[in-house]
Amino acid sequence: MTNATGAHPITVEVVRNSIVAFADEMANALCKAAYNMMIYEVRDFCCGLIDTQGRMISQNRGGLPIFLADLGVAVEDGIKRWGLDGFKPGDILIMNHGETCGQHLNNVVLYAPCFVNGELVAFAANRAHWVDIGGMRIGFGSSLTTEIFAEGLQMRSLKIYEAGVRNETLWQIIHDNVRFPDACLGDMRAQIASCQLGARRYGELVSRYTRPVVEACIDRIWDQADMQVRSVIEKIPDGVYVAESAMDNDGRNLDQPIKIKTTVTIKGSTMTVDFSEMNPQTHSPLNSGKSGGIAAARVAFKAITSPELDVHDGCFRALDVIIPEGTIVSAKADAAIGLWSIALPTTIDTILKALAPALPHVIPAAHKGDMGGCSFYGFREDGSRFLLLNIFGGGWGGRPTEDGEDASVSVCQGDVRNTPVELQEIRYPVLVEEHALREDSGGPGEHRGGLGVRITYRTLTPCKVTINCERTQVPPWGLDGGGDGAHNIAVIHSDSAADRTVFKGTEIPLLKGDSVTFLTAGGGGYGDPLKRPRAEISNDVAQGFVSADNASKYYGWRVGA
Repeated sequence: MTNATGAHPITVEVVRNSIVAFADEMANALCKAAYNMMIYEVRDFCCGLIDTQGRMISQNRGGLPIFLADLGVAVEDGIKRWGLDGFKPGDILIMNHGETCGQHLNNVVLYAPCFVNGELVAFAANRAHWVDIGGMRIGFGSSLTTEIFAEGLQMRSLKIYEAGVRNETLWQIIHDNVRFPDACLGDMRAQIASCQLGARRYGELVSRYTRPVVEACIDRIWDQADMQVRSVIEKIPDGVYVAESAMDNDGRNLDQPIKIKTTVTIKGSTMTVDFSEMNPQTHSPLNSGKSGGIAAARVAFKAITSPELDVHDGCFRALDVIIPEGTIVSAKADAAIGLWSIALPTTIDTILKALAPALPHVIPAAHKGDMGGCSFYGFREDGSRFLLLNIFGGGWGGRPTEDGEDASVSVCQGDVRNTPVELQEIRYPVLVEEHALREDSGGPGEHRGGLGVRITYRTLTPCKVTINCERTQVPPWGLDGGGDGAHNIAVIHSDSAADRTVFKGTEIPLLKGDSVTFLTAGGGGYGDPLKRPRAEISNDVAQGFVSADNASKYYGWRVGA
């Protein structure tokens, strides 16, 4: 029986599963063809289908949560520039414009129009992290830039292919202005192939069922998600919930904390997240455009209302975001945004903290609260450049019913992964001497915070490292009587000097044989530590998760008890 939207229930289910399968297939194609490990190992990308109004039809499973807000924004900008009648079969557009996308320029969008019988019906798009985009920044973590023009090439919905013909001038400009042209252009080709595949698959679906039927099915899918989301919000007590936290600094003015303040309003079946009292934008790259703030709100919102639903525009109809221009999550045009994502984990934690009184049996303690990773760069003995990028896990907060997860990436990073040690050592002049759980890093509680990690890199050639540790002044907080987790720290060891503890530093020179140890944060604990079962404490000590001293100090544990 056809429903009110004109879509048969069986057809709705075929379309529901097909559009996600297409996005997943796009992701697989991108991984198989990409050149840099940030894509094919870490999976720092997202793929999706976008309708002709810039709305998200589907996104691949495992896409970065902080990319929930902005593939549609990139395509919508192209529609405004070219008009729907300005696209042709065979067009491929490239986009990373800072004011529009609101994030560091390394995150490059490629998108392709999908035509069926000469009619434009949708777009296939992806965003992937390029290892370089030119400018003065190398890798990530640098706090040196003060305006976006120092951060690399900006491209605003430019046709890298027009009607199937490559734009050789634009191709050459990109080639000549990035440090690793083979990797960057190889990744671009992989993105193009992924977009072409997605456009072809969606075209096949429309050809099978017709455009009105497919779009009626999508409308039904969105309506169903919206109803499910609103039914969750309606169970949250109406009210205005406020929370505040802080970040260390902006990376330049090291004595000035950055204020993170969120106000969440629940009214009936809607949630409003207000960023009006966030820290003003900084004279450093610790800013994002509005898409950064919207993404943070969406991540927290979806985690609460619909964590199991596939991602599309229907998931967010019940969310309103108030985000005035000029804050660190809504910076004005031309602001530096190279560290655009650094504030987002803390922002999400703070939104959840605000809702803890309303959802006492749902909200966990704070997690590691940063986008931790490393950038080692320099020249090999043969004179060729190298850039090692990797991300690190840390502890998640204890939960109302169980311990936090160990060695997990930020809530902003979703299902991304660290690069295997073996591949790093094969590709780069480093030796990874240790990658282990960090004892005593999880906050004490009835449900212990998850553990951070210890990871030590030893350099096999002189090089430089950029370090950007965050939340060292406001460590991951506990809830309901739980204690704080350990904060992030890095230690540089050299045979020629005393060990140095570093929280932030750009282009720190290293000698051959120097080592850098990163100790990542643990999650906050949940509940009174004295209520933790004795058997679990004994197991923590036996496994090396908690030292005997800390077990005695926080849990009242003793050997044989």
